[in-house]
Amino acid sequence: MNISTETLIEGIKSGDKRLIGKAITLVESKKTEHRERAEILLKEIMPFTGKSIRIGITGVPGAGKSTFIENFGRLAIKKGKKVAVLAIDPSSTLNKGSILGDKTRMEELAKEHSAFIRPSPSSGFLGGVANTTFETMLICEAAGYDYILIETVGVGQSEVLVSDITDVFLFLKIIGGGDELQGIKRGIMEMVDLIFINKVDEANINKAKSTKQELLRALFFMPEKEKGWKTPVLLGSALNNQGLEEVFEKIQDFISLKIKNNSFSRIREQQAEKRFEYWVQQLILQKTRQESAMENSYERHKKNASELKSNPSTEAKLFVEKLFKSG
Repeated sequence: MNISTETLIEGIKSGDKRLIGKAITLVESKKTEHRERAEILLKEIMPFTGKSIRIGITGVPGAGKSTFIENFGRLAIKKGKKVAVLAIDPSSTLNKGSILGDKTRMEELAKEHSAFIRPSPSSGFLGGVANTTFETMLICEAAGYDYILIETVGVGQSEVLVSDITDVFLFLKIIGGGDELQGIKRGIMEMVDLIFINKVDEANINKAKSTKQELLRALFFMPEKEKGWKTPVLLGSALNNQGLEEVFEKIQDFISLKIKNNSFSRIREQQAEKRFEYWVQQLILQKTRQESAMENSYERHKKNASELKSNPSTEAKLFVEKLFKSG
């Protein structure tokens, strides 16, 4: 990383895709000197952030997330918007490797001048996002992208964490055999703002309508996430560009409602607070392990927990008490 921080900042503000990519690489780095430079970079670009619409997109494998993002992104670009895609690929828990294949799956969108696609490894971080996705998103906002689309690794109980960094949480559903609601966690249903049943055609339209009714019945019993918003369930085919216009309109409606309810800024503040709390925990742990005495204590308590000599929460409590007693 021999490019100066000042050059990266200017590159971000001018929309230079190569320098935007280099800046994201800097933010993702775990090297101490890179982290220090990243902090300076993020501080300098903060005044230029916060003007995009942040959309989290989740769904089971095979739901067509990449196809949806590609064609939705192209639709937004046709409407004069700039689109950044942060595609999170699952990392191997064994060798930390990642496929990072989303650029090849979004060839047409990648050709667009007003599009930026960045695949990032999850590196084992739960929630279907990378641990620096929030910071990467800020870089894209400072670069002037109007829509930030975050494609997650899949759908599961921890997947709802993506809603902690986005304005709109979109769930892609496909029609399968058996119980249509089977496998959909209640947490997901409580957090989604919009559901799109994908891959609908003439052959399965009746089944799709039946699935829609089942989902609407399930949503009826969920608490209202945003006052005055009933989670829409839309039908369409991302591959054939059917239903995407309606998705675009519903997203606009939802953002407008949040602004009207004075919840848009408030929720973003809460999200930033959660990021603060996350980094406090990470940095305290990192700082702790830099002190040899405390690292030995940490490893000892962790071993007690792993061998079930004591309840893990008890061992954690004992370690934290010891940490703060040590000053």
